[in-house]
Amino acid sequence: MATIANQPRCDVCGNKLVKNGKNSAGRTRWRCKNCGASSTVSRPDITAKTQFTRFYRWATGKHSVSELETPRRTFHRTTAWCWQVQPSLPQTGEQHRYLMLDGTYFNGYCALTAFNGNHIIDWQFCDREKTASWTRMLQRMAPPQIAVIDGNGALESVITGLWPETKIQRCFFHIRQTMVKHLTLNPRTAPGQQLLTLTRALMKVSTKEQANQWTEQFYQWQSMHTVTLKERTYAKDKTESRPSHARPNQTWWYTHINLRRGARLFHSLLKKEQLFQWLDQAMEGEALPRTTSPLEGGINAGIKNQLRLHRGLKPQHSITLVRWHLYQYVQNPQDPWSFVERKHWAEKPSPKPIKEEPMGPALYDKHFSWDDGNGVQK
Repeated sequence: MATIANQPRCDVCGNKLVKNGKNSAGRTRWRCKNCGASSTVSRPDITAKTQFTRFYRWATGKHSVSELETPRRTFHRTTAWCWQVQPSLPQTGEQHRYLMLDGTYFNGYCALTAFNGNHIIDWQFCDREKTASWTRMLQRMAPPQIAVIDGNGALESVITGLWPETKIQRCFFHIRQTMVKHLTLNPRTAPGQQLLTLTRALMKVSTKEQANQWTEQFYQWQSMHTVTLKERTYAKDKTESRPSHARPNQTWWYTHINLRRGARLFHSLLKKEQLFQWLDQAMEGEALPRTTSPLEGGINAGIKNQLRLHRGLKPQHSITLVRWHLYQYVQNPQDPWSFVERKHWAEKPSPKPIKEEPMGPALYDKHFSWDDGNGVQK
């Protein structure tokens, strides 16, 4: 057998080989002029590249295995090693104008992503959005000037601790969703209807003057309904029906608790200056984002759609699929084959050990026993 090289050589005498037609399978036959040995040259690296290319197109595409030209079992067998290959991101240390930070859940895992409006900067896989997972990802990046978040408490605390100079902008879409959850789309009280109107007016703010007017209107609404927000309901006895948020031994609770929660949300955002940073920090002619929709509606929605097209994957395989999906949005991505090493396709998995069955008579079997007199008679 000839060696794998750009110029094949004979394994017997080491001389260069020349082409000598093709065999019955259509492969090129090589012959040594010195000793006459004839052989075919195999290139497992080219075969592996073909297998990985087919796997990458399937993982990042919309076609199922049944729609490929390769049979299902052949595809799974020849591309089983491709699940070991995973892309990685080099840390450049570049400081960005703003970053959108968000997490999306899939198959029992969570993918934390950082998006600068055009490209994915970094990602982190974890079980849920918590302080440890956000800290691990943000420590690898340079602090941006503005961070657009959806209101996750762990993320906000990590940004405050690691990036004290970074301004935080709360997502307007999540603010509206939270207010609708508290007030519903049809509030029964007049203060609730007015607060919902203020929420809808917030979505239409586009200049600093409109932002100042909205802030004044909210503070006027808050002072107008101070008594309503502080109204209490006292429990007459322990058998009286209680709201779900009241504890069993609680003697009183706020009557308009959802209205109070909505008011506290706006008051907290204005106090921490997280409502209009997209206007305060904008330069002349610059449009800063006020929502995380480009990240959630584009990239994160694509993750769910890709997993839906390739449903039925193992949890670890789904993580690999999400990695390749996110890598497509990286700035200047490398050739996927560059992440493949020889150990990925050259090392074959070890066979499964065969369990030895204990010796002894069968307690239950489908064959006849000689003890029963059912043996072959002669």
